[in-house]
Amino acid sequence: MSLHVVVVGGVALGPKAACRFMRMMPEGRVTLIDQSDRISYGGCGIPFFVSGEVDRVDDLRATPYGVVRDEDFFLRYKGVNALTRTKVIAVDRARKRLRMEDLATLEVRELSYDRLVLATGSRAKMPPIPGIDLLGVTAAADLDDAERIKNAVSRGGVQAAVVVGGGFIGLEMAVGLADLWGLPVSVVELADQILPANVSPLLAAMAARDLEQNGVAVLCGEKVLRFEGENGEVKRVVTDKRTIEADLVIMAAGVSPETALAAQAGLAMTETGLIIVDEHLRTSDPSIYSGGDCAAVTNLVTGKPGWFALGSQANRQGRVIGTNLAGGCATFRGAVGSWGVKLFSQSVSGAGLTLRQAQKAGFDAVSVHVEQVDRAHFYPDHAMMALELVADRSTRRVLGIQGMGASGDGLVARINAVVPLLASGGTVADVGNLEVVYAPPFASAMDVLNVAGNVAENALEGRSRTMDVDEFMHLWDKRADGEACFLDVRDPRSAAALVGAHPGYWKNVPQDMLRDKARELPPDLPLVLVCNTGLRAFEAQRVLDSMGRKNTRAVAGGLTAVNRAGHALQSGA
Repeated sequence: MSLHVVVVGGVALGPKAACRFMRMMPEGRVTLIDQSDRISYGGCGIPFFVSGEVDRVDDLRATPYGVVRDEDFFLRYKGVNALTRTKVIAVDRARKRLRMEDLATLEVRELSYDRLVLATGSRAKMPPIPGIDLLGVTAAADLDDAERIKNAVSRGGVQAAVVVGGGFIGLEMAVGLADLWGLPVSVVELADQILPANVSPLLAAMAARDLEQNGVAVLCGEKVLRFEGENGEVKRVVTDKRTIEADLVIMAAGVSPETALAAQAGLAMTETGLIIVDEHLRTSDPSIYSGGDCAAVTNLVTGKPGWFALGSQANRQGRVIGTNLAGGCATFRGAVGSWGVKLFSQSVSGAGLTLRQAQKAGFDAVSVHVEQVDRAHFYPDHAMMALELVADRSTRRVLGIQGMGASGDGLVARINAVVPLLASGGTVADVGNLEVVYAPPFASAMDVLNVAGNVAENALEGRSRTMDVDEFMHLWDKRADGEACFLDVRDPRSAAALVGAHPGYWKNVPQDMLRDKARELPPDLPLVLVCNTGLRAFEAQRVLDSMGRKNTRAVAGGLTAVNRAGHALQSGA
């Protein structure tokens, strides 16, 4: 039987579902409907078009062999009838018909369907801030936004920019505007850190330092009160703390699911307004499918409904829907939410839950921070990579992983290796023993990923006791109160600068001399053990434990983490 499938939404999931269905059932018929005149594009590539790394906007719409995916492409290559500049007004489920309006002619007509796909995606949040309608205030959500921003910058009409929101798109836009266009850029984030839903405060501080070292002002914990302009164009951003000159404002404060059509149709929705689907991506109406930014799928870490507004998810879900439209039985179990962001010299990536999210979800969660080289230490051009592993205390199940490093490909490879473990309930021991490719140009024999698993295991078994950088800095700032002894266990040459800068506060006993000199340490003061990365501090802690000296804690990630978070101890500050 030949089926007529109607797909509403033509960016990511919709085209994938339409094309997959036609491959599976060439005798079928598909109508793809979208309000825009440009469909099937890589929205995540918009910051890289604005930056100039992607030359033409049509490159975001092109196939790998250079054909632009327009209406003619879909009809000739895929057998899909695409209706652009067309808005679906309502769905009549009982009659299996929908009403749609031609946005050019304003003609309203009906279209019948056998199966319907709601791929309506999401829209950029544009909060009702006074002045948000000024010229120069724009989202970065579609190709029209992208061209508007790129044209303004390339014509020399922008002298300074403000990005509102410190999430993925916001940071990528800030990097593009500052790096390749040389503009003064400020990122204003309401939360107390950038990437607030994705990384720990420490990794956020490290990422912010990379931005600030390259000329981007990072302003967290600030609320935008209004935009001020002249002659209808934006000129200033006023927050609760300052006024920032800007003639371009990028609104990157997140997205909201576009689900009004589903609600009108009476489909089952979550309390947060997402479309409920089963593992086959069917809605509460078995003739209607959905996925992508507008639907809830299972979070495979928590087992609860989750929301993952990512193009990668939408494409995979589109394939599942296309298969099932043609009579298949494909499933989409859920996701853990893997992501990555390229900054200047660093990239940040992660999957699963942060420590805060895990605790909020009810887990008795702990996290560890590891700093290690991203390839063999003797191989040229190695660099430090930071990884944080989040785990449940009782079951030792891995709940999340996040990290930062100079090699974006190398970092993403480590995150990708853990994604299957997050989905299957793997433990920290599984990470510690995970088989990864070893070759000196790519990894150490004991990879940083294995080290993260081993460090987590040591922490959970009580073999190590650590403090994070914030706690260390709190103690260091109060060092004159004499609440702790700061013990550098590196060799004397490495420790000399800090010993000289802080006489009486920064002590040095090399790890290999602890057994001989432990009695010289203040017997009643807690010891804060410090080295470059935390490894020697852990070994020193084990030695001191064996001697009965257990009032010690090591700084997780060592001085590398302290320095990368922007704290300069050597200055004497």
